[in-house]
Amino acid sequence: MANYYEILEVSQTATKEEIKSAFRKKARTLHPDVNKAPDAEEKFKELGKAYETLMDDDKRATYDRYGEDGLKNAGFDTNGPFAGGFGDLNDIFNSFFGGFGGFGFGGSDPNAPQRGDDLRYDLEIDFKEAVFGTKKEIKFEHLEVCTECNGTGAQKGTKPVTCPTCHGTGQVQRVTRTPLGAISQITICPDCRGTGQKIGTPCKACKGYGKVEKEKKIEIKIPAGVDNLSKIRVSGEGDAGTNGGPAGDLFVILHVKESKYYKRDGIDIYSTLEINPAQAVLGDELQIGTLDGIKTVKIQPGVQSGNTVKIKGAGVPLISRPSQRGDHVIIINVVIPTQPTEEEKQLYRKLYELKGGKKPQQESLLNKVKGVFQ
Repeated sequence: MANYYEILEVSQTATKEEIKSAFRKKARTLHPDVNKAPDAEEKFKELGKAYETLMDDDKRATYDRYGEDGLKNAGFDTNGPFAGGFGDLNDIFNSFFGGFGGFGFGGSDPNAPQRGDDLRYDLEIDFKEAVFGTKKEIKFEHLEVCTECNGTGAQKGTKPVTCPTCHGTGQVQRVTRTPLGAISQITICPDCRGTGQKIGTPCKACKGYGKVEKEKKIEIKIPAGVDNLSKIRVSGEGDAGTNGGPAGDLFVILHVKESKYYKRDGIDIYSTLEINPAQAVLGDELQIGTLDGIKTVKIQPGVQSGNTVKIKGAGVPLISRPSQRGDHVIIINVVIPTQPTEEEKQLYRKLYELKGGKKPQQESLLNKVKGVFQ
């Protein structure tokens, strides 16, 4: 369970003023308008829940004694002040601090230029394409400014008018009662949806939105050395902005297919080379496939299973310095034959005798075995 004191970074003896100060400080950094981390909104809500609990004497006493479960068992609402009814986080932030635009959030001109949304595109590439780089043509859907209305959303010959409900601010004020008392809450205007303007006759092409969805085709360059889930940013290829704001970016997420022959670890690659016992004892020179084609490697006499042979500079290029590459590490695997031929068996028997072993006497062995069971 979350520790409310740790969330606010205060001691268990903190005063209400200290708790309030800590909340204001952390809310600045966790507000989603500032913090673009995917979990920022959730942390912002957890912060509000901790603040609400510790600022209420009854809730705090119950929490200190029994924890969050104790609050639930006692019938207290543990959803926090930001759960339901608050809507947009800008409204939450402004209403919570009893004023709109107190820390620079909200209160901005609804007709000011706004950046468009970023987009994600998932692209699958081959192992070698990731190693050496490539170019790929991709097609994707994104929002572009409507050419019929130039992004206004209004039909040609007409223009938007100031919203009579919010008088162009895009926001309306209302008073809400919460466990913290009555607070003034700023919410998005329900009539103009925060734009500050109303469109009498919507553009037929974009239905009043000011943007239309279109397919676009572009070529992207994939640098050498990218890995699985690497991200390529293509500036300005996201959704179009609003009120003349810049377009967002397109983020291409790479999914690299696994190789049948190689395993990658950073900029090094690994492969396995199987040899027979004779090659392990005597050594050998063998040709193997590498990322750069066929190369000859020398196996030293007496090599053991698990030993490695390294080809320097035959691995993956560094993205920041493509001229520098990792190594190709070859793992030796000595394979013992499971079904040797009769000729091979004779040679192994000869080798066994040379190493001090004795030639098996099959008849005498069988007689000994029979004698045990008689």
